[in-house]
Amino acid sequence: MNLSEIETFLMIVKTKNITKTADNLFLSQPTVSHRLKLLEDELGVKLISRKKGYKQIELTTQGEEFIPIAERWISIWQEMQMLKDKQEKLYLTIGCTDTLNSAILFDLYRSMLDEEKQIMNLKVKTHYSHEIYSLLERHDIDLGFVYHYLHYKNVIVEPVLRERMYIIQSKNAEVVKPVIHTDDLDINREIFMSWEANYQIWHNQWVGKEHTPRIQVDTFELLLHLLSKENMWAIVPVSVAERISSLRPVTISRIGNKVKPPERVTYKIKHKYPNEATLKAVRVFEEKMEEYIVQKDWGYVAGSLSDKKIEENN
Repeated sequence: MNLSEIETFLMIVKTKNITKTADNLFLSQPTVSHRLKLLEDELGVKLISRKKGYKQIELTTQGEEFIPIAERWISIWQEMQMLKDKQEKLYLTIGCTDTLNSAILFDLYRSMLDEEKQIMNLKVKTHYSHEIYSLLERHDIDLGFVYHYLHYKNVIVEPVLRERMYIIQSKNAEVVKPVIHTDDLDINREIFMSWEANYQIWHNQWVGKEHTPRIQVDTFELLLHLLSKENMWAIVPVSVAERISSLRPVTISRIGNKVKPPERVTYKIKHKYPNEATLKAVRVFEEKMEEYIVQKDWGYVAGSLSDKKIEENN
């Protein structure tokens, strides 16, 4: 048996038609029939039956029984290729929210791509926080970064970054000063993002005052583009403010309300019983991220945040 014969058989199973199989695999019909015959001869059984006058083929009993064997054969072959290609490479699957990927981890991913020694193959999945917890618990990802603290039996949650919140406005804003009270801004021009539950409560009490936001978004991309409209504003963490200011002209101000919004906390989540094969990759990425966050100087886990970067941007 070889890969081409197994792939041809599984495509026949999928299409139930020799002609369609040939088209999907970019082969001639005689080649498909020849591969199938070689496989049947090697196994010593008939896998399909053909009825005159019918284009669709039918699987024999042995053909039906061979399907899971063929699928396992493909899976083992792929694992063998990974083992052959892996050498010193590490493989890691990460789950993150949209804004964490777009504002915080974007530069880290880019710096890893620029590394001279490419030791890690990284797969990044973007989901909502609660989805990332579920993915991690099922071992569909190896590491997660979220901004909601949720209780899952098999998940370890650790804060890695706390960020102050700032007011960001389009460059031609009417109210431009280092410190702004939200009462000085037009509530109907706010682009609202619900960063987490405590922020939502603060916003209801001190900004919206039970006023329903005119527009609410949940992606960095939408926030970025809507801020191009005149006099639009939003409340965002420092990392998001810095990222947006690198992409379009904006003004950034500290929040002058007596009660300040809660800091946006980024949590790292890991499984209590991690996949042994990815432990080294997780450790390497954690080290890179810790160094990266310190270098960026967005916030802290313990201590206080410097406003130096924001002041430099204004």
